[in-house]
Amino acid sequence: MPSVPEPTASSLSGTAPDSRKRAAIVGGGVIGVSWAALFLAHGMEVVVSDPRPGIEETVRAGLAEITPTLDELGLPTEHLTDRLAFEADLATAVADADVVQENGPERLDLKQEIWRTVEEAAPAHALLATSTSSIPATAIAAGLSQPERLIVGHPFNPPHLVPLVEVVPGEKTSPEVVREAVDFYTALGKKPQVLHKEIPGFVANRLQSALFRECVHLVAEGVVTEEELDEIVTSSIGLRWAVAGPFRTFHLGGGPEGLPHFIEHLGRAMADHMWPALGNPTLDDTTVTLLADQARDTFGDGTVAELAAARDRAQIALMRALGETPDRRDADHA
Repeated sequence: MPSVPEPTASSLSGTAPDSRKRAAIVGGGVIGVSWAALFLAHGMEVVVSDPRPGIEETVRAGLAEITPTLDELGLPTEHLTDRLAFEADLATAVADADVVQENGPERLDLKQEIWRTVEEAAPAHALLATSTSSIPATAIAAGLSQPERLIVGHPFNPPHLVPLVEVVPGEKTSPEVVREAVDFYTALGKKPQVLHKEIPGFVANRLQSALFRECVHLVAEGVVTEEELDEIVTSSIGLRWAVAGPFRTFHLGGGPEGLPHFIEHLGRAMADHMWPALGNPTLDDTTVTLLADQARDTFGDGTVAELAAARDRAQIALMRALGETPDRRDADHA
């Protein structure tokens, strides 16, 4: 595994990062559209490659929905799509790319096929990144002649808003590629975190999955409803973890002696008594029906787009409060 480089300072002013001015987005789904929006807002030329019928209309509609959020983040949105193009042929799409960000389905065989084509057609200097949410770069790059070029750049959805990008090198990924990926994502205003070891699902999704498993268990057992559980999370650990992650939280919970004291006096009891009692639910038909019915009752009054917009507004307000993004209102009155 390559050594972990330190991020370098970069401009976050909405200009193209470094010399990487042309990006090829492979896959025009939710993640691809979000990446495209962020790249475009930073002044990059973007070509989207996706052979599905109607993809241009789908991508443009998605960008229109995202534009108000980009504006709230203080990124330039005027003429956002002037530098946007579409090319169904993958080899043609990546031929002049400085960055290739792949967002295809989570199928190893398909990703390997995509990257064989990209490797043959993309320029030698291009940064090659996959947005895969679970498949290691080592597996995807197994059929490449230069596996050292491929790296995982896994965003936390949606990429245009949430800062995290998990940068995960494969066994043969070169340290220089790791460094270039960190610099590139940092220049886009992201917070890249380089993982020291490949593991399926990486870190953020594993944490999310572990918590969701217990959420499903508690709802399926009738302990709480979905609405009540969401309220519990957003009014407790959700708030706390936004400013201090789990380890810092428990370090503070240990008082003057910190985490060692917490583990000795509370952590061991947690491991001995609470961990074995955690649920191990299955998504059988009964459980799925229960979850779907409660979701319909709880969220049925608003469309997914409306709920997402409300979530994004709240997310931006929180990020502003934490100093994670400029307050556009201050700039407007400067």
